Amino acid sequence: MTPSPPSPLSLPLPLSLPLSLIASGAALRAAALEAVVLTGHLLLYPTGVREERPAAGPAVGAGGQRPPVLLLHGFNDNRSIFVLLRRALGADGLRRVETYNYSPFTRDLRATARHLARRVEDLCERSGQERVDLVGHSLGGLVARYYVQRLGGDARVRTLVTLGTPHAGTRVAPFMDAHPLVRQMRPDSDVMAELAAPSPGCRTRYVAFWSEFDAIMAPTGTARIEHPDLDAENVLVTGIGHLALAVHPAVIAAVRRALDDLTAHSRTTDRPADRTTDRPAVRTAERATGSGTEGRSRAV
Repeated sequence: MTPSPPSPLSLPLPLSLPLSLIASGAALRAAALEAVVLTGHLLLYPTGVREERPAAGPAVGAGGQRPPVLLLHGFNDNRSIFVLLRRALGADGLRRVETYNYSPFTRDLRATARHLARRVEDLCERSGQERVDLVGHSLGGLVARYYVQRLGGDARVRTLVTLGTPHAGTRVAPFMDAHPLVRQMRPDSDVMAELAAPSPGCRTRYVAFWSEFDAIMAPTGTARIEHPDLDAENVLVTGIGHLALAVHPAVIAAVRRALDDLTAHSRTTDRPADRTTDRPAVRTAERATGSGTEGRSRAV
């Protein structure tokens, strides 16, 4: 059975923006861009329905390669959302980039995370690499985070990048609560409680991109990672919406820089089990603070 196009939960219409934001010119521009991205994605959606065939064996020159990257789409979406991001990440030929289409009929985030664990093991075996990087859009980032935090995935995942992911849950579209997967994305769900539980010694570095105009995040700050045990950096992207987070050139460039940041990766690998970081920022500058849970922050 061919899955239906993305639902309103994963493809927000511009009119779903809060009225207080519609009044601003920036919000109107973000809504217009979101409409353009939505139109283009609907045209590309059929091309991503089928799962890609993974390449067999290590790539040429794998000895000097960066870790492979696995891309995870959002709710009721597919790998077509990553056409531009995938091309950019693989442009230099130094990393293998693959996508993972989980079932559009999945009803349990935990089960999808277990499937992801097997997919990561397969990618490590085929690439000859010990660790991978994950990039998840929306629900895909939540699946990846559950795998890393609750299923021991930090042993395999070097960096997890999330794009518009409801890390603390979202209250958008209450009429969709009949879907069990949507209920797991609510702030008071068991899944959210598990992700908020202590996670000492986690070896994975997190980079969470979020936008003040993301209509799927309610409230918008829920796309930030605020956990005292995680090495997390929150990146505010101004002037774009939920879908645009996966395709905007500024975000794509920032994701690539995050995955190329060897200094940050070595810092995460060497961090003690009880280390917490909290360095909020104004725009691209970083400054020290003492709140203890927000991680490093910046804006692009």
